[in-house]
Amino acid sequence: MNAHSEQPYAVQIAQLSTKRPWSWYRFFEKWKDFSFALPALLFLLVFTYYPLIYSIYISMTNWNMTRPIKKFVGMENYTKLLSSEEFWKVLTVTFKYTVFDVFFTIVIGLGLALLFNSTSKIFNFLRAVVFMPYYISMVVAAMIFLWIFNAEYGLANYILHLTGFDPVAWMTNPNTALSALITVSLWKGVGFAMLLFIAGLRSIPMEYYEASSIDGATRWSQFRLITLPLLSPMTLFLIITNFIGSMQVFQSIDIMTNGGPLNATKAMVFWIYQMAFSDFRTGRASALVVIFFIIIITLTVIQLWISKKRVHYEG
Repeated sequence: MNAHSEQPYAVQIAQLSTKRPWSWYRFFEKWKDFSFALPALLFLLVFTYYPLIYSIYISMTNWNMTRPIKKFVGMENYTKLLSSEEFWKVLTVTFKYTVFDVFFTIVIGLGLALLFNSTSKIFNFLRAVVFMPYYISMVVAAMIFLWIFNAEYGLANYILHLTGFDPVAWMTNPNTALSALITVSLWKGVGFAMLLFIAGLRSIPMEYYEASSIDGATRWSQFRLITLPLLSPMTLFLIITNFIGSMQVFQSIDIMTNGGPLNATKAMVFWIYQMAFSDFRTGRASALVVIFFIIIITLTVIQLWISKKRVHYEG
């Protein structure tokens, strides 16, 4: 008898089973995890990646939505947009709105988090009141503030009248229209930032504050040297998400100002909408989409790179 025949029968069966030819069962076992993700991947392919690739193709044509002909023009749409004065003015308005919106959302959200970081019932109620506008649709919020900022019978001018100030033409004055739009965004967004900062504050161990108090640290020193550094991951998350959202502002502009007055509130996404669906210059609008997409991705990557460098430096 050879060595193979002397092995137990169960071992011989196991060895033979490992040498079985290809089967559907083994194929499914190998790829079952991927098959579960396949529906989501197909969804992304159909509704995200294909439209993006097709938009890049459309951006290199002179397609007008009123006619089916698409003539390839190469980079002509890009060069005309980048050399136009309107593009840089709209980009400036978009950046101005984004910077102020993100900055005040972070500052006010952190301030409210420090103020309402308590477990008492009254503070629970106040947190709910501040957070409630986050669930309101931007369309509804814009309609509410359109009445509040009405020059004749709005609540804002009524309060100014009671305090002895002259009324302000909020929506028709180029110097105040953008501020009114930022106010709507802040009213909706600071509650969400507040809750995230409260979660970050409660994750900081109290031992850090107790040890610093023993060493004689003041409240300001604790806030500057303990609270702010340990809240930096939450702050970075809010900066990036608010930055991307603010750069794509559209609904409040469409309802409250329609890009005016004197294009003082014409942001990038609203201009894309006008160019595509009012002027029917679909090719140029697609080129603007691609440029705007590259700008957002580039600035987001820069923010992530700066944050990583800062964490590495502090570490």
